[in-house]
Amino acid sequence: FTQGCPHRCEGCHNPLTHPFEGGRLVSPDWVFADVRKNPIVRGVTFSGGEPFSQSAQLAPLAGRLREAGYNLTSYTGYLFEDLFADARHADFLRQLDIVIDGPFILSEKSLMLKFRGSRNQRIIDVPRSLAEGRTVLHPLMGQE
Repeated sequence: FTQGCPHRCEGCHNPLTHPFEGGRLVSPDWVFADVRKNPIVRGVTFSGGEPFSQSAQLAPLAGRLREAGYNLTSYTGYLFEDLFADARHADFLRQLDIVIDGPFILSEKSLMLKFRGSRNQRIIDVPRSLAEGRTVLHPLMGQE
């Protein structure tokens, strides 16, 4: 989990991560070592807070995890198209397999959705999206 979120979605499941101050400061080395402790872990999910508020800091960690063979997913309250258009997020995006985008909208909440909290959120296939220069939905979107 990352600390700090500019979206502050009503009904957020993790409101304690909204303030940018607080939380517990840990080093990327600590996170990497903590993930590596568990031999059955095959993937890492960046959540929050808003991971893309710290994309420059997360990119090197994501790169190390990718090199070590982990699958990487990130949640974000931003739309993928906006992240894709903003060069500040390019290094982090390039490391990810999946992005689940869009703010949580309480009126769109559904407990029937896989990996998403509200119907407006999408599961994005990041490598295909980057290769094709457009947003490509992940096949998991069709499994609901």
